[in-house]
Amino acid sequence: MTDATTMVPARRPSRFAGFARWFVSDLRGAISLTFLLALMLISVLAPWISPYAPAEQDIDAALAPMSGAHWLGADDLGRDTLSRLIYGGVASLYASFLAVTIAVLIGVPVGVLAGYLGGWVDATISRVIDSFLSFPAIVLAIAVTGALGIGLTNGMISVGIVFAPQLARLVRARTLVVRNELYVDAARCFGGSTTRILWRHVLPNAIQPVIVQVTLLLAAALLAEASLSFLGLGIQPPDPSWGAMLARAYQNMEIAPEQMYPPGLAILFTALAFNTLGESLRVALDPTMKRN
Repeated sequence: MTDATTMVPARRPSRFAGFARWFVSDLRGAISLTFLLALMLISVLAPWISPYAPAEQDIDAALAPMSGAHWLGADDLGRDTLSRLIYGGVASLYASFLAVTIAVLIGVPVGVLAGYLGGWVDATISRVIDSFLSFPAIVLAIAVTGALGIGLTNGMISVGIVFAPQLARLVRARTLVVRNELYVDAARCFGGSTTRILWRHVLPNAIQPVIVQVTLLLAAALLAEASLSFLGLGIQPPDPSWGAMLARAYQNMEIAPEQMYPPGLAILFTALAFNTLGESLRVALDPTMKRN
């Protein structure tokens, strides 16, 4: 007599479990993710771990070097560099996620509609996308910021608008492939509405490349925020951001060049972590690259 336990088929590992095992085995991706999670945790705990208030001034400590009182020194107004670096991370991360969220909310629906509907809708949207992409991104962001007004939120809205055409083109290309799949044809044959087909069948299968692109755009948004703040179009004094700190340190570079290193390295390592995480996700989500 056959044992009943032998008739139970072995459970296949879930797709998420397989992805998690691959991602953890990628040392670069694991280090990048750990760094970003630690940075986010520090940003959340900023009011409790920051040694000083970010705008607190001590004129006697102006341009002070690293010491026990100021671990990373102080700027030209005597404000603690470490405290401003911690709070600047809050602003920079907020700006990056805001810009990318706006880009996703605009670019993904536009790309799906263009790819699925085709015809004059696709032609019109594609011409608009091409016109946006013909301008340098930072120049277009400055122009939109000038129209919306100076400030961190307005600056990141402009960056999100600039990034949206890139996502729209990516999603459109993927949707052109997905809309011809058999399961989409079957949904049409069974009388599925356009909205239901887009939501249940097209979008879930066209969104995979967006996951990778989002991490790369987070790095680009971080650099864009630093550029706008450096030019005085982003966050306004006395609020700190890494770009604004870098601009302030640049003014005193000949007197205290060491002040440029904390915000500069913070921007460098965070952007590098986002890019490395995106590369790791691309490999983990692509079976062909994984085998190679």
